[in-house]
Amino acid sequence: MSIDLQGKWALVTGASRGIGREIARGLAAKGCALVLHARKCEHLAELEPELGGAVKVVVVAAELSIESEVDRLVRETLAASGGIDVLYNNAAIMTPFRANYAEVTADDYRKSFEVNVIAPVRITHGLLPHMLARKFGRIVQVTSGIRDQPELMAYAASKAALDKFVRDTVIRLQGTGVTMNLLDPGWLRTDLGGPLAPGSVESVMPGALVPALVDDDVQGQCFSAQDHAGKSGVEP
Repeated sequence: MSIDLQGKWALVTGASRGIGREIARGLAAKGCALVLHARKCEHLAELEPELGGAVKVVVVAAELSIESEVDRLVRETLAASGGIDVLYNNAAIMTPFRANYAEVTADDYRKSFEVNVIAPVRITHGLLPHMLARKFGRIVQVTSGIRDQPELMAYAASKAALDKFVRDTVIRLQGTGVTMNLLDPGWLRTDLGGPLAPGSVESVMPGALVPALVDDDVQGQCFSAQDHAGKSGVEP
């Protein structure tokens, strides 16, 4: 059974470009009202009117490496929506490729974990009480299939930590009507993925929507968007 998202509210972080923009477009096509996040509101100047003709759209700017801004993002999101039904923690950073993998710096790890782990966890915990009260929620943490690249270990380790957060937390979500799962979008030609990636950003759809459409008992799974690339519909 596929969940009807018509009239529900979704927050998409990092919505101004790449994967986040495609996810926002897909949710809007499902009738989902949107809170779109970017580091600056002007980064959403084109997407907001594009989607706002079909669904209600609210824009919130925040720097996810700053704890107070993450908390403000949560407050403004709740104030605008009254409670989020679908959360896509999509925003992430990748620190520089270190040709000598032994020189991945401590600062690389700090920056990666602040944005790629701590911010998604704080956003999740900030929005979760409202989902639990409503007995409905779909939380999607965007992960990565990166492996065997110690030159990018700060990024890879941060995504592994996010995976662990999901898999250990879902035991407390059983029977609540709230699910939390992972989405691996694939290696795509985005600002983060780079120009040599094999996949177009558009190939993330429709598969990126699958973890938002699953039944209540689907918890802690990793969904590959590329499993659905080229297909017209989505089936959980």
